[in-house]
Amino acid sequence: MNANAIVCGHSSSSRGHRTIIRGPFASCAPRGLDWSRHMVHSGHTTKVFDSDLRELARAIAEMGGLAERQITEAIEALTTRESGPAKRIVAADATIDAMQRNIEKRAVETIARRQPVAGDLREIVGILRIANEIERIGDLAKNIGKRIIAINGEDASRGSMRGVCQMAALMLAQLRDVLDSFACRDVAKAVEVWTRDQDIDRLCTSLSQELLAYMMEKSVAMSFGAHLMFCAKNLERMGDHATNIAEAVHYMVKGETLLRERPKADFTSMLTVAMGRT
Repeated sequence: MNANAIVCGHSSSSRGHRTIIRGPFASCAPRGLDWSRHMVHSGHTTKVFDSDLRELARAIAEMGGLAERQITEAIEALTTRESGPAKRIVAADATIDAMQRNIEKRAVETIARRQPVAGDLREIVGILRIANEIERIGDLAKNIGKRIIAINGEDASRGSMRGVCQMAALMLAQLRDVLDSFACRDVAKAVEVWTRDQDIDRLCTSLSQELLAYMMEKSVAMSFGAHLMFCAKNLERMGDHATNIAEAVHYMVKGETLLRERPKADFTSMLTVAMGRT
C-alpha cells in the first residue's frame, strides 16, 4: 500500500504485524504461519523460554497494531473535526496502557524464572523498551484526540490539513517498518527508519511555518492554528519514539547501541518562540 494513501484515504491503519511482514525479509514469516515463531533466535537453554519470548513478541505485535489504528483514527477525526471519534480515541488509550503493563509484568516474571543472560537477556530488555515506546506513541495519539475535542468543529486551512495528513502517512510508514524490523531482526531496516526520522522533522518545521503565516493573516484562526501545530508536534514526537524502537532493535541484535548522532532537522522550538513574540 502506498504510504501517502494510508491516511486521509480512510484505509485501515492496522495491517496486523502478527501475520504480515513486508519487504525483502518477508521470507522470515511465510504466509499462513505464525511469524512470532520466527522472531526469536534458536539456541536458548529451554523451550519454555522460547515460548515466553514468542508470547511477548505476539503481545508487542498486538500493541503496535493498536497504536497504528489509533494514529489513523486520530487523523481521520482531525480531518472531519468530529468530537465523537476523538473521545473514543482518548478512551482507548487505556487499553494500550494496560498492554504495556502486562508486557512489563510478564517480562519481569520471565527474567525472574529463567534468569537469562547475554543475548537472551537483551531480547527481554529490548521488548521492555519497545513496549514503553509504543505506549508513549499511544499517549501522543490520545493528545491529538484531546486537541480535536478542543477544536470543536473549527474550519481548517486545506494546505495545513494536507501537511498533517502527509506527516501522519510518514509516521505510520516509520512505525510499520520498525515493527517489521523487530519481527525479522532486520538491523538494516531499523537503521533506515532511524535515518528517515529527519524527513518527519523537516515536514513538521515546514508545516509550523505555514501555520504561523496562516494565523498572522487570519487572527480568527489563532486557536485552531495553535491546536493544529501541537498535533503536528505530537506526530513528530511519535517519529522520535519510532527511532527509539529502531535503536532497541539494533541493541537486541548487535548487543551495542547506535553510536552515531541521531539525524535531526527540527526547528519547531524556535518557531514556537517566534510565535510567542508576535
